[in-house]
Amino acid sequence: MISSQLPLLAMSAEVADALAEERAVVALESTLLSHGLPPGRNLEVAHRLERTVREQGAIPATIAVLDGQALVGLSAGQLERLCEPGADLDKLSLRDLGPAIALGRSGATTVASTSALANAAGIKVFGTGGLGGVHHPLPGTTATWDVSADLGALERIPVLVVCSGMKSILDIEATLEVLETNSVPVLGYRTDDFPSFYLRSSGVPVPRRVDEPSQVADVVRAHRHFADSGVLLANPIPAKSEMDRELHDRLLAEGLELLRARDVHGSDVTPVLLEHFHTASEGVSLDANEDLVVSNVELAARVAVELAS
Repeated sequence: MISSQLPLLAMSAEVADALAEERAVVALESTLLSHGLPPGRNLEVAHRLERTVREQGAIPATIAVLDGQALVGLSAGQLERLCEPGADLDKLSLRDLGPAIALGRSGATTVASTSALANAAGIKVFGTGGLGGVHHPLPGTTATWDVSADLGALERIPVLVVCSGMKSILDIEATLEVLETNSVPVLGYRTDDFPSFYLRSSGVPVPRRVDEPSQVADVVRAHRHFADSGVLLANPIPAKSEMDRELHDRLLAEGLELLRARDVHGSDVTPVLLEHFHTASEGVSLDANEDLVVSNVELAARVAVELAS
């Protein structure tokens, strides 16, 4: 139950001070750590991401819900709790925040819920791995209602989200159409093609290209004069870290068959698919996942510094 002694949202002193002084702050999600990476490695990545943000002159704010309280900026102990084996944390999208807080639950935040909590705290830049999107219709159907809450959050929450596109399992063209309908600017960072997570190109062009963090900051400032939606910055995985396309396509085909055989749908799709990629690739996808997230967080920090200057 909600405790009358605790605020619903609490910021670390470091994050609160940085925001009060109008210094650069970058939000970091926690679902990647609790549900996307194996124990041990997840804590190493958590520390690496926060260190990467600091190296660019910004303050990291990892976000999660612990014991019914939304936390923006985690202590070392809280970060360890988030990453420990058997933590059994809920996966919290935006719709889940209210119930989790009211019922005293603990959970890791997705793109949608991290964006909402970051915005509530006053943080306007968020670095993550991949974005949710529109799923392909099921066999025998012509339409789908399986659309990630990430897209709705981008429509309503004025936060810049830096990611490496979305996984190949999603309908990327339909996802970009939804973002266009919702007035969300989509920028490609030093690329003319929208990235596809493990791959640098999905074959779908980006609406606008930018080549410097200062250009991104200018777009964000201009957009905020006229609209309250977020901005999506698509940053391809580093070339040296891109997965071999033949390996990727084989793993994807196997993963799709696994989803079909297990009748997996909705929010369970990504964890199952990631686990298959990580296991069947013998760690190749884990390395790629870590490298692309680090690259995105570094870019997010550089843009945050520009916005704060």
